[in-house]
Amino acid sequence: MKKRQLLFLRDAFIYTLSAFGGPQGHIAIMLREFVQKRGYITEEELMELNALAQVLPGPSSTQTLVGIAWKVGGLPLAIITFLMWILPSAAIMCMAAISYKMFANQGKIAAILRYIQPMAVGIVAYATYTFAHKFLRTKVSIMLAVGSLIVTLILQNPYAFPLLILLGGIVSSALETQPQESELRVKLFANVNPNKVAYFIGILLTFAALGAVINRTSPFSLPIRLFENFYRNGILIFGGGQVLVPLMYTEFVELKHYLSSSEFLSGYALQQALPGPTFSFTSFLGGITLGNKGYGMAGEILGSVIAVIGINLPGMILILFIVPFWEDLKKITRIKNSLSGINAVAVGFMATAFILLTRPFGGNWMAYGLMVGTFLLLQFTKIKAPVVILIGVVLGLVLAP
Repeated sequence: MKKRQLLFLRDAFIYTLSAFGGPQGHIAIMLREFVQKRGYITEEELMELNALAQVLPGPSSTQTLVGIAWKVGGLPLAIITFLMWILPSAAIMCMAAISYKMFANQGKIAAILRYIQPMAVGIVAYATYTFAHKFLRTKVSIMLAVGSLIVTLILQNPYAFPLLILLGGIVSSALETQPQESELRVKLFANVNPNKVAYFIGILLTFAALGAVINRTSPFSLPIRLFENFYRNGILIFGGGQVLVPLMYTEFVELKHYLSSSEFLSGYALQQALPGPTFSFTSFLGGITLGNKGYGMAGEILGSVIAVIGINLPGMILILFIVPFWEDLKKITRIKNSLSGINAVAVGFMATAFILLTRPFGGNWMAYGLMVGTFLLLQFTKIKAPVVILIGVVLGLVLAP
């Protein structure tokens, strides 16, 4: 491995330990560390990679970082960088899942959870507001957001999500694109390797079929279905980790009851206090799911591994598959224009999650106060989500009886 590539790995590791703030914060750190300090790529290349990650489903920060690594050292460096980026936070979330039952009912820990869980809902509220302010700028986008909110509240079915995302993309693309690009599309799809497309779709269909065929009493049934759940959601998530929350909550808590609302919010709050990708939250979800179903510690570790691989695999396949012909892809405005409708639908999903997450509060006015306070801190101060969660931890420790 060349000296430049080893230097990049060192910088990527430092970035992994300091990348707080979600996708918006991550891109600012990448600009400073990888462009301005080291010059691994140009600022224009970074912005194009980030734009590509926004167009594609999957974890945008992860895809952007992997794209930089691919430009610096090709596929081997891209894979090593991905593992370096995802493993630390995923391992911590796995350990949290293993130890959750042991500590959750202890007095001090229970008090801390009572504070940080409403704060986690406040973070969801802030993300929803931020997305709405950024993406709901036309009547069509507002209608798509409201429509997706109503449909998901009524149906609460995981298969409603892909249909609504597809519909949103089609509507915005049809309304905002001029019919002038057939030649470009032919050029683009001439570069597509059909084998890679077959692998991408085949993985999803294979595990979906296995999950349906294997008897539900088999110990292999739930892990296989769990992989399909995460892989499918990895295909659907546009806009980064903020959109992960509504999809996961609706499917895993509301519909399938794999874990409780309290467990979900505890894991989400912990993830907000960690550097690294928001998608590492799935490590906690997978571990808790198999732990709750009686698979023991080995099952919890297996669940975490399944979740992390499943949720990240589609995005990894896509970014490494598309980067080589991004120069053609970025010329097709129909693809770009579909993103506004997809983002509008995602805002509706996030609003649905916020409504569902507030249900357990009931008449607990302290919870509502903490939620509103968190929103106001994030909106009107420069305090970031990790600091807010740490404030909740301190309040729990100080005020616990």
